[in-house]
Amino acid sequence: MASKVFKLIAEEAHRQKYGLEMIPSENYVSENVLKALGSILTNKYSEGFPGRRYYGGNEVIDKIENYAVELAKKLFKVPAAFVQAYSGSPANQAVTMAVCEPGDVVMGLSLSSGGHLTHGAKLSFSSLFYKAVNYSVGEDWKIDFDELEELAKKHKPKLIWAGTTAYPFKLDYKKFKKIADEVGATLVADCSHITGLIIGGVHQSPVPYVDIIMTTTHKTLRGPRGAIILVTERGLKKDPEIKSKIERAIIPGLQGGPHNHQTAAIAVSLEEALKPSFKKYAVQVAENAKILAKELGTVSETHLVLLSLTKYGYGLGYQAQYALEEAGITVNKNTIPGEPASPFYPSGIRLGTPALTTRGMKEKDMVKVAGWIKRVLEEIKGLDLPKEQDKRKDFLKEVKVKLAKNKNLKTIKAEIERFAGKFPVPGIR
Repeated sequence: MASKVFKLIAEEAHRQKYGLEMIPSENYVSENVLKALGSILTNKYSEGFPGRRYYGGNEVIDKIENYAVELAKKLFKVPAAFVQAYSGSPANQAVTMAVCEPGDVVMGLSLSSGGHLTHGAKLSFSSLFYKAVNYSVGEDWKIDFDELEELAKKHKPKLIWAGTTAYPFKLDYKKFKKIADEVGATLVADCSHITGLIIGGVHQSPVPYVDIIMTTTHKTLRGPRGAIILVTERGLKKDPEIKSKIERAIIPGLQGGPHNHQTAAIAVSLEEALKPSFKKYAVQVAENAKILAKELGTVSETHLVLLSLTKYGYGLGYQAQYALEEAGITVNKNTIPGEPASPFYPSGIRLGTPALTTRGMKEKDMVKVAGWIKRVLEEIKGLDLPKEQDKRKDFLKEVKVKLAKNKNLKTIKAEIERFAGKFPVPGIR
């Protein structure tokens, strides 16, 4: 009897092939990355670092990890790299532990302005164990550097995060550096979303301006789920002990044995990112996002589009996400700057182009995709979120039932299935 798990994987494969994956933090890995992830390397326990393991039998594992480290250093042009972090959030925790003592001040972009949980959001370790101070964006949705500077001078942070998760504009690392230098803070760039764009020359590199870089490997880099921590020349000069501090934060601070199959898959993705074809990919991602944003009536300078739905009604992020999913388009509901509704039932959606670009879609395809999105959004008009909180739960249940029966959404889904099925997905036949 075939495992139920493999039947469900086949079901997911169908969803991926015949739908449009537009969550900007998601992508498709190559077949070679999949092979490394599914390899026998998962059998080995390798607690420690190359040449300094707590277990025997790691001669080959050491070679793989050292190779991944050297590729990361070459790709980013930095003197030190760590590839063991399980994912982005624990990597950010390791960086914070390496730089700060509990109770120190850390600064990051607020969640409602497009920042990340680990940069100082409530209930995250970054605010539970450290004193978190958040800066924000202005009315133009861009980072308010005047406010950032004022807050930094007032609170004297030990660490400043330069990173975002729902921010469609390019980052000015030079401005971050100026402020960090003024207050003596360690400047850390969280490039998780834009690493592929940086490698492709589409976005400015943070390397000359920051002390430490953290990037996940599974977004625009097109690698497995994991993370890399990088130390720049500036960072080593600022703290000659920072490498050993990061090592201690990773193990024994946070983790046990590394995921060797993940390390190997990261190495494969870094090999791919060093090829000339990757730069073409990164350029296309940004071009596609620019066109998509324009067609939807907004702007994007990166791979990501943050779309306000206020012209369609009140608090429609949840309804839009569900309606789009019914039509075969995957996005995520998201707050917008100055959120008028609720963080739990927000007024926007976040979408992007990395995954569609991996499948080979170009500008003309983005025009078509934007057309479907606009047709879907017409179907949620009149489904405004109730102002009374106690009515929202039942209302949204009714909305789901109503949208699941919507004939127009079914028509759009059929059109999208015919369209999406023409574009390949790596690893799916």
